[in-house]
Amino acid sequence: MGEEMTFEEHKSILIDAYVNLMRIKKHQKEVNEELEYQIRITKVKLSTIGIDISELEY
Repeated sequence: MGEEMTFEEHKSILIDAYVNLMRIKKHQKEVNEELEYQIRITKVKLSTIGIDISELEY
């Protein structure tokens, strides 16, 4: 079996995903409902593990 991901690795991946989504959003000309949904889901995941996203806002 493969190695399991550590909690720190999991947090890092979620932070990276959120930042990438926010970069995409910044360059959107129109509202993208799927993008907004993915951002909301990622925010919930981050807050669930105790990460304050206010520092990550683009």
